[in-house]
Amino acid sequence: MNLENLRTVYDNQGPFATIYLEGRSPAADAEKQVRLRWDELRENLANAGAADELLALLDDALIVDDITEVQTDGRILVANADGIVLDEHWDAALGTGDIAHYGRVPELGAYLREGVRLVDVVLIIADQEGATIRELRVSPQHEAKQHDESLVSGDNDEDIHAPREGAMSHNQIRRRADEIIKDNARAVADHVDAIVRARVPDLVVVAGEVQGRTAVKAELSTRVNELLEETSQGGTDDDAAEEALYDALKSLASDHVQAKQSEQTENLSYSKAHDLAVEGQKKVSQAVSRGAVATVLLNYDVGSDGEGPILAEAVLSSAEVGLVDGDVADGIAAILRYDAATALAD
Repeated sequence: MNLENLRTVYDNQGPFATIYLEGRSPAADAEKQVRLRWDELRENLANAGAADELLALLDDALIVDDITEVQTDGRILVANADGIVLDEHWDAALGTGDIAHYGRVPELGAYLREGVRLVDVVLIIADQEGATIRELRVSPQHEAKQHDESLVSGDNDEDIHAPREGAMSHNQIRRRADEIIKDNARAVADHVDAIVRARVPDLVVVAGEVQGRTAVKAELSTRVNELLEETSQGGTDDDAAEEALYDALKSLASDHVQAKQSEQTENLSYSKAHDLAVEGQKKVSQAVSRGAVATVLLNYDVGSDGEGPILAEAVLSSAEVGLVDGDVADGIAAILRYDAATALAD
């Protein structure tokens, strides 16, 4: 997860109001529903000490013309006296509930957990004439979000399925068709390589017809091959094919998240054995305040009171954030940049 944008959020002066509105099914009375949900959260914030001016800023951000989008997609908002410092879709699982926090730091534990579970994917839907390339963010639990799509093929506009005029032999036709397919695949590979250099996705997935997949894979760079997965499921022929393709993507995203989580859990065990990790809020807070934390590791599902300030310091000190599937004290642990004795020394 790219934490660069959160550093700018944490750089602002508190106190902060943090609002989570879960996404719900669209409804004809979406405006009424959002207003009722926000009124309850607004009252909680006022009782916690939030100023009227800050609440008015949140009124303007939530009660908008496209309020059905707020209802459907959910929303996370962070605001201070100067304005809204974070405003994004909140793609939490249905049933998470609406939450409001007011305190000296933003409460972004749930947002970070969700972000770590998102997988950036470059999807190549290949055929012999080129490929459709989609840039997506995929979650094991939610619908994929598409950010961009491009159609790529080579410069040659010859029909690979028909012979050129003249008495060409079958072998000549086949060789010429193979050359065109290779040129098309090379154009796709070059385009994907440029995306990977610019965006550094988690996965590159190649799908589509067998011949197209084979041709594109043969042209991909070493950099791209390190991220490569393949699926034979689905396609773009109709809604059912698209659904099957996206089910396959969700499965690959789930495998990626699980593998990353297992890797972090193993890394924590190894680091603890070598005195390079700590558990529990008190020790993690001590270590992060000294800039000793390389990675904060959170319990996969459940947050804990008091993690907000720790995460703020961790992000501002350029620490990473990951998830673990084992039980850790207070739901939080840290892998250190140097030994625990030094990190916790008075």
